[in-house]
Amino acid sequence: MSSLLSRRLLREVKQVGQVQIMAARNGSGGPPMPEQKLMIGKREIVGYGINGEANYMDNVMAPFPAIRFKEDVGEIATLREKEKGDWKKMTKEEKKVLYRASFCQTLTEVEAPTGEWKSVVGIALMGVALGMLGYLWLKAVVYEELPHTITDEEYQKAQLKRMIDLRVNPIEGLTSKYDYEKGRWKD
Repeated sequence: MSSLLSRRLLREVKQVGQVQIMAARNGSGGPPMPEQKLMIGKREIVGYGINGEANYMDNVMAPFPAIRFKEDVGEIATLREKEKGDWKKMTKEEKKVLYRASFCQTLTEVEAPTGEWKSVVGIALMGVALGMLGYLWLKAVVYEELPHTITDEEYQKAQLKRMIDLRVNPIEGLTSKYDYEKGRWKD
């Protein structure tokens, strides 16, 4: 399907005689070139970018954005003219200004930790606290008290004696650990 689409587009370009820049990604070519120019202002398009679209994003996986970070106005425009000459004549500060006009952050700054993990841990702990509060509320309001047959020690002993007398699960269960001949628990 995509090959038919690209053939049709090439045929139309040849017929019209105009060059069209298309960035085909999942069937979408993005905004047309005049609209891209409106969206980026006077910033210079210097490369292909991530998907062939004229956008700026600091990314380690695609370190060269399609457009510059700042517009070439004022001091930056004069430095761009000076940049075309000998770089040895430029000061270190001028080179830094030019770099910051093209890129918002260095790759080291992009990879630097942001501290976002603190908010993730905080939200996770708030979720745990909310769950614990919900459990305490359920225990206090919704659940009834445990019956006396479970909480009273005399009833528990009577239940255990009854299980031994009935020889409940004598092979692997509770009464398998009871010695019926001696009348006591095995060592």
